[in-house]
Amino acid sequence: MKKEEIIWKLKRTISSVLPVSKKRKGKCINCGECCKLPNVCPFLRFKEDKTSYCSIYHFRPLNCRKYPRTKSEFLTTSTCNFKFN
Repeated sequence: MKKEEIIWKLKRTISSVLPVSKKRKGKCINCGECCKLPNVCPFLRFKEDKTSYCSIYHFRPLNCRKYPRTKSEFLTTSTCNFKFN
Protein backbone atom coordinates (compact mmCIF):
# COMPACT_ATOMS: atom_id res chain seq x y z
CA MET A 1 0.00 0.00 0.00
CA LYS A 2 1.30 3.46 -0.86
CA LYS A 3 2.03 6.01 1.84
CA GLU A 4 -0.81 8.28 0.58
CA GLU A 5 -3.30 5.39 0.77
CA ILE A 6 -2.27 4.58 4.33
CA ILE A 7 -2.63 8.22 5.40
CA TRP A 8 -6.02 8.53 3.66
CA LYS A 9 -7.32 5.32 5.25
CA LEU A 10 -6.07 6.36 8.70
CA LYS A 11 -7.68 9.80 8.34
CA ARG A 12 -10.98 8.25 7.24
CA THR A 13 -10.94 5.79 10.16
CA ILE A 14 -10.19 8.47 12.75
CA SER A 15 -12.77 10.91 11.35
CA SER A 16 -15.47 8.21 11.30
CA VAL A 17 -16.43 9.13 14.87
CA LEU A 18 -17.52 12.57 13.62
CA PRO A 19 -21.08 13.16 12.35
CA VAL A 20 -22.10 12.87 8.70
CA SER A 21 -22.50 16.23 6.95
CA LYS A 22 -26.08 17.54 6.94
CA LYS A 23 -25.48 18.49 3.29
CA ARG A 24 -25.29 14.82 2.26
CA LYS A 25 -28.36 13.57 0.39
CA GLY A 26 -29.23 10.24 -1.20
CA LYS A 27 -28.88 6.62 -0.23
CA CYS A 28 -26.64 3.67 -0.99
CA ILE A 29 -27.34 1.91 -4.30
CA ASN A 30 -25.01 -1.03 -3.60
CA CYS A 31 -22.49 -0.18 -6.31
CA GLY A 32 -19.64 -1.44 -4.07
CA GLU A 33 -17.15 1.19 -5.20
CA CYS A 34 -16.60 2.53 -1.68
CA CYS A 35 -15.71 -1.02 -0.59
CA LYS A 36 -12.73 -0.89 -2.96
CA LEU A 37 -11.08 2.12 -1.28
CA PRO A 38 -8.10 1.91 -1.13
CA ASN A 39 -8.15 -1.90 -1.48
CA VAL A 40 -11.00 -4.31 -2.12
CA CYS A 41 -12.67 -5.18 1.17
CA PRO A 42 -12.58 -8.93 1.92
CA PHE A 43 -16.25 -8.75 2.99
CA LEU A 44 -17.52 -7.36 -0.35
CA ARG A 45 -19.72 -9.87 -2.20
CA PHE A 46 -21.71 -9.67 -5.45
CA LYS A 47 -25.14 -11.01 -6.35
CA GLU A 48 -26.06 -12.42 -9.77
CA ASP A 49 -27.59 -9.06 -10.77
CA LYS A 50 -24.16 -7.43 -10.17
CA THR A 51 -25.29 -5.47 -7.10
CA SER A 52 -22.94 -5.73 -4.18
CA TYR A 53 -23.48 -6.39 -0.52
CA CYS A 54 -21.45 -6.54 2.65
CA SER A 55 -21.14 -9.97 4.20
CA ILE A 56 -20.74 -8.36 7.67
CA TYR A 57 -23.27 -5.57 7.09
CA HIS A 58 -24.63 -5.42 10.66
CA PHE A 59 -21.10 -5.40 12.09
CA ARG A 60 -19.36 -3.15 9.56
CA PRO A 61 -17.05 -0.42 10.88
CA LEU A 62 -18.09 3.22 11.23
CA ASN A 63 -15.98 4.37 8.29
CA CYS A 64 -18.06 2.06 6.09
CA ARG A 65 -21.38 3.07 7.65
CA LYS A 66 -20.73 6.77 7.21
CA TYR A 67 -19.11 6.90 3.75
CA PRO A 68 -19.14 9.53 2.30
CA ARG A 69 -19.15 11.50 5.54
CA THR A 70 -18.10 14.80 3.91
CA LYS A 71 -17.74 16.14 0.39
CA SER A 72 -13.95 16.13 0.70
CA GLU A 73 -14.01 12.38 1.48
CA PHE A 74 -16.29 11.62 -1.46
CA LEU A 75 -14.13 9.68 -3.94
CA THR A 76 -16.79 7.68 -5.78
CA THR A 77 -18.82 10.54 -7.28
CA SER A 78 -19.22 8.85 -10.67
CA THR A 79 -20.97 5.74 -9.31
CA CYS A 80 -22.39 6.62 -5.90
CA ASN A 81 -25.95 7.90 -5.41
CA PHE A 82 -24.96 10.29 -2.61
CA LYS A 83 -24.74 14.01 -3.37
CA PHE A 84 -23.74 17.07 -1.36
CA ASN A 85 -25.65 20.37 -1.54
